[in-house]
Amino acid sequence: MEYMGAHLAFKSRWHKTDEELCRHSMSFILHKAIRNDFFQSYLYLLERLPLVKLYALTSEVINGEMQFYARAKHFYKEVPASEEGMMGDFIELSNTDIESSREFLKNFVGGPGKAGTDFALDCGSGIGRVSKHVLLPLFKHVELVDMMDVFLTEAQNYLQGQGEKVDMYYCCSLQEFTPTPRKYDVIWIQWVSGNLTDKDLLGFFIRCQDGLKENGIIILKDNVAREGCVLDPLDSSVIRDLNILSSLIEKSGLSIVRREKQEGFPEQCVPVWMIAMQKNPIHMRNGML
Repeated sequence: MEYMGAHLAFKSRWHKTDEELCRHSMSFILHKAIRNDFFQSYLYLLERLPLVKLYALTSEVINGEMQFYARAKHFYKEVPASEEGMMGDFIELSNTDIESSREFLKNFVGGPGKAGTDFALDCGSGIGRVSKHVLLPLFKHVELVDMMDVFLTEAQNYLQGQGEKVDMYYCCSLQEFTPTPRKYDVIWIQWVSGNLTDKDLLGFFIRCQDGLKENGIIILKDNVAREGCVLDPLDSSVIRDLNILSSLIEKSGLSIVRREKQEGFPEQCVPVWMIAMQKNPIHMRNGML
């Protein structure tokens, strides 16, 4: 919980900024932009990166988009629309990843009180690697969403033979995407949550809840920092630790049903975790969701 110390320190500093600096000054605007767009992850990072450098990575507007997202889109334009591209040149880990995902998913579908097998949504799908090997063998209908149209175009070729089960290809960034209400048994989010700011990831979790059927489940699979978080300025991604992820999940009104570390990856790789989430029963009883 090291980032909590940063939270308290910068909460105090921002209060002083609000009170003492001219509200039209650039310093005030920079502080306010960061405070409004980011919280736990960036409070941790602020102790390690100068304010102006962090601001340039996250809050500058370019062509109507925050530079944080513009950088990511620019990065993925250079990523090949292939399995190798989706795995970041770690293609040898693909089978291990797929087998673990299949086994994890089996815990939550196809039985009394579990999620059904009608509709699944693959978020940050890329060319559909997870859809092809994990979701399509199990679900009657699958939908893919990704911000890169070149990936979705390739997905239509990559999924040949199973393409009749793919109902929709949504070309949309997740910070702007809203799942169809009460439609999905499983919403799968893999290796993409780090490309959302804390605020946008929280909002996406909230919108995903509305997309779930009864007993539906959200599965997040992603790189997880050992402590705090790590910012990669090249692709504008953040690797959060389990404390930060758990806090965002709790704030969204979701409950963690199960979490499991991916086994079989080399020790030098960033740890990968699978986290299964459902609507919080208390929130549902109170009519909050």
